[in-house]
Amino acid sequence: MEKRVLGLFAHPDDAELMCAGTLSLMRKLGWEVHIATMAPGDKGTVEYNRAEISAIRKAEAKKSAELIGGTYHCLEFEDVYILYDRETVNAASALIRKVKPSIVFTASPSDYMVDHEMTSMVAQTACFCCGIKNLEVEEPTFEPVPYLYYCDAMEGKDKLGQPLQPSMYVDISEDMPVKEKMLGCHESQRNWLLEHHKMDEYILAMKRFAAIRGKEIGTEYAEGFRQHLGHGYPQDNILQEILGKHIRVI
Repeated sequence: MEKRVLGLFAHPDDAELMCAGTLSLMRKLGWEVHIATMAPGDKGTVEYNRAEISAIRKAEAKKSAELIGGTYHCLEFEDVYILYDRETVNAASALIRKVKPSIVFTASPSDYMVDHEMTSMVAQTACFCCGIKNLEVEEPTFEPVPYLYYCDAMEGKDKLGQPLQPSMYVDISEDMPVKEKMLGCHESQRNWLLEHHKMDEYILAMKRFAAIRGKEIGTEYAEGFRQHLGHGYPQDNILQEILGKHIRVI
């Protein structure tokens, strides 16, 4: 197995909020880390135009990934308009074929924002299609289908407010300082909340939720995941093998 992991999300800072601790842990275990976003975060501002904020947020995402020796990719779609269509699926499929990850993390299938849900669907198809010869992308096929894991939804609940319980938890207590630094790289988002809330709510909210997940397994901080186990996908839990004592399977 190639020790290569990809986090494919909708916007810059999504990976940092939901799986940066696990990515940091995997990097320490010798894994090559890639973080990709469907869009550059072009709507995440009240002061810049789209081109300006896109450049800022991509630079922040690159800086964050580099803190754990990772590589950042942006597929350059538009915030709010991430769609499940031919162009988007092909772009994500090309990225996965280029990176050739053994493991992919992505957004929850049910979440507060449709951009996240569409990204989750696109990631599912792109993983499944990595070996389909007649998919019209330039990158060559590869096998096998990557292991696919869904991160927690924002605040751990679906769009109707119902709890979404992880099937596994990763103890990230040792890696919280790195996760915090990675999220702190997204200054354009952090500073906006500092201005409006007069406190570092961006970081505090992340730590509160990680503490909730940690309490559920008796640790200080944790990240929650569910594995995609549909037909054609790997059925064993490779994260359990890789992370050992750091993972709790429910």
